[in-house]
Amino acid sequence: MLGRTYYHEILRKTIIAFGSLFNDIHIVRTDASGTTQQSMKVPLAYGPKQKFLVRLREDAALDKKIAVSLPRIGFELSGVEYDATRKLNKMIKTKKVKGTKGTEMLSQFSPVPYNVNFEMFVMAKNSDDGVQIVEQILPYFQPDYTVTINAIPSMDIIRDIPIVLESTNYEDIYDGDFMTRRSIVYSFNFIAKTYMYGPVVTQGNVQKVEIEQYADMPDKVPPRVRQFTATAVESSSALDDDNFGFNESLSEWVT
Repeated sequence: MLGRTYYHEILRKTIIAFGSLFNDIHIVRTDASGTTQQSMKVPLAYGPKQKFLVRLREDAALDKKIAVSLPRIGFELSGVEYDATRKLNKMIKTKKVKGTKGTEMLSQFSPVPYNVNFEMFVMAKNSDDGVQIVEQILPYFQPDYTVTINAIPSMDIIRDIPIVLESTNYEDIYDGDFMTRRSIVYSFNFIAKTYMYGPVVTQGNVQKVEIEQYADMPDKVPPRVRQFTATAVESSSALDDDNFGFNESLSEWVT
């Protein structure tokens, strides 16, 4: 686009950073006495919720050994939208000296704020597994949790990305005949407040600067420049006006 090809992997890094938050969740199953019988790590996958629900229902003949192992966590990117509330001055540039010789400089315009929407779901076959997972997620979002990504390595730009929990929903799918598998689904909606960056361009250093100086202002100053003088004179009465007893008389000259 516009004659420049570049790829900073901002969306990819945001997706990886989001998924890494939920990549180490475990559940524990105990017996009536409280003794641990089973401990397992909850698998995490990228994909829509509907795909996993279809996998649960597609085994009509019951001849497959495993359809989908539960519990599991899945998430997907659901949208990207511009965030005008975090807009930066688009004329500001970030600059960095290129290499060790100091003869060239890298520059990049201010990033553009975007909100990346994620939908995540927790699927379980019994209530206790589901609430165990949910209780390991909710306390960290109040309502946001901040992660750090190395946005533009060539410019040494490291950005903190707040991830905001917008809403949580619960669904218990048990309708159907006795052969239909039950699935308990918790759905979460998140917003990652990230930034999109333009291309990094190379430019030369400033080699020459022209400066005009004027020692005698009234004789040398250009005609477009004006000078004002102000004199403070004590008023006869402080009650005549609201300027605390002082008036200002202005004189102006133009060359």
